[in-house]
Amino acid sequence: MHHHGYLWTGSREAFDREGDRRPPSDHPPPPPTGEDDKDGHRLHQRYREAAAEFRTGGLPPIRTAHWLLKPADLVCGTWQEPEEAAAWLDDRLREYAPWFGSPQEQRPNYLSTLVDRAVERLSWGGDVSWGFYLARPSYVSLAVVTCSPNRAEPHAPCPSGHR
Repeated sequence: MHHHGYLWTGSREAFDREGDRRPPSDHPPPPPTGEDDKDGHRLHQRYREAAAEFRTGGLPPIRTAHWLLKPADLVCGTWQEPEEAAAWLDDRLREYAPWFGSPQEQRPNYLSTLVDRAVERLSWGGDVSWGFYLARPSYVSLAVVTCSPNRAEPHAPCPSGHR
């Protein structure tokens, strides 16, 4: 078992586009019924855009384990030990904490508690996913996903080149 780290920062508007954060469905919408089916064309186009964004974009997926379905170049680090992955999370938390929108979330004791819980969760094969609104209209997402296998998605492939 090992762990992969992911980091995304961007606008709240982009993060809130949930359709872009879901993997393509096994049952896509039906094709438009004809040239005059404007709603069908819009739905079909939106589905194609969302599916392409999920496959290639860095937006955090709705389900943490779905990071494993994203491009391997989004992996920020790979660690064998939970403590190593949690140290990366700790470094990122302290890097971004000055811009967290909530003063409570900036407190060192709060951050330390998060990291301690992350070690515990990763130790039994769980995933860790945190998100924080930043002072500007921005968002930061941090995740560490357990691989080989993942508990939530046991058949998800490990990112290519990261074993």
